[in-house]
Amino acid sequence: MRRAVLAAAVVVASVPPAAAPAGAAPSGRAVQAAEVCRIDDPAVTEVSGLAVVPGGFLVENDSNPDPRRTRLFYLDEGCRVTRSVGYPTTARDPEDLAVDRSGTVWVADIGDNSPLMGGSGNRRSTIALWTLKPGAKSPKIHRLRYPDGEPRDAEALLIDGAGRPVIVTKEPGGEVYRLDTPLPTDNTEGAPLTLVGHFQPSRTGTANPLGVFGSALITGAAVSPDGTKAVVRTYSDAYEFDVTGGDVAAAIVGGTPVVTPLPNEPQGEAIAYTADGNGFLTVSDQPGPVSIQHYPATRKASPVPAKPAPGTAAEAFPPRERPERQGRLALLVSAFSVVGLMLVAAAARYARRR
Repeated sequence: MRRAVLAAAVVVASVPPAAAPAGAAPSGRAVQAAEVCRIDDPAVTEVSGLAVVPGGFLVENDSNPDPRRTRLFYLDEGCRVTRSVGYPTTARDPEDLAVDRSGTVWVADIGDNSPLMGGSGNRRSTIALWTLKPGAKSPKIHRLRYPDGEPRDAEALLIDGAGRPVIVTKEPGGEVYRLDTPLPTDNTEGAPLTLVGHFQPSRTGTANPLGVFGSALITGAAVSPDGTKAVVRTYSDAYEFDVTGGDVAAAIVGGTPVVTPLPNEPQGEAIAYTADGNGFLTVSDQPGPVSIQHYPATRKASPVPAKPAPGTAAEAFPPRERPERQGRLALLVSAFSVVGLMLVAAAARYARRR
């Protein structure tokens, strides 16, 4: 998989750059990452989600043919595994983690790669969130669905001030969804999500193995501990938003972000705030040992917690009109230029998991 990602840099380098979309503008701020610690336990592989918990970190393995290896791992401050938690049934494709203010862990089992991106072609009709309450031994499942019933690939989960999950899809011009109804548990029919709007990354020029393609794909997200900031990342950059009244979805859809470059991460998919909210932690989805990296955030978090948003306010935050598509179309043209590469990546992923 890493060879395929590195090859992408060569292919994408030959693709004309997409026009920068309107909206978020890159800050041009150079930052230097610092290694926090290195995860070298062989049980932890392809880390796609990261969260800060008391005493250390929480990470998750991406999907694996052996369900026993798809687990949550608690790490100490030196990245040593202290314990792990399995799922009561198979988690299909966990992609992100969040911890809310009550200490409940949320697992975003929302990945759904198309065949082009290495998926099997058996797309899912529902996605799932898992919650692990403090002291619980096993997570509970909550099934959701997109309002039009169509499958989407997603890797970014945030929990807003009212405790509502917010999902941002991976594709360029990511769709921002929120659950505006009570969270169901152990359900079979997926609870419908609400489309709030869209978020489109900029062409920042930040170095990453997938070039323009990597700067367009949304791979993770997090909310600051005080609830006043939210960050959405791509393979190349972190977009940080101010959050008002706890409404994370509105901030992402309508806010103007500050961009922090995350250059040259091998396959950057996870992001979390530090415990004080003044920095970002990231990790790459890799099959071998991998480091947790620290970046200083552009702005310091407020010491005053944000006020929770009203309970269910779908009517107060109606979906916005779809933004202009020119920038998204240009990014998609670039994406189609690497179709052959993605098929190679799919074959490599399949071969690795046989």
